Amino acid sequence: DIPNGLAALSKVPGAGWAQIITYMSFCEISQDQSAGSPGAEGDFGFKVLTSSDPAEKQKKLAAELANGRLAMMAIIGMFFQDGLTGSAWGD
Repeated sequence: DIPNGLAALSKVPGAGWAQIITYMSFCEISQDQSAGSPGAEGDFGFKVLTSSDPAEKQKKLAAELANGRLAMMAIIGMFFQDGLTGSAWGD
């Protein structure tokens, strides 16, 4: 049986970790990230937040950054709760 929360990490088999590491490596080396290239600046040609109005684009980017920070704080809180109580979801 697979436990909840961080305890589930100990149940991932070695082959699973190898797949994760292999895919992460593929993602890193499949893009040209040399100095001066668009990939070095984080631009991989995938545009979701676009607008012809610079002010609107800046507003969208700021909202996305704020939402990302909120999500990071939420997951850190869940990790802390799981480590403290053994239950990440309040079960």
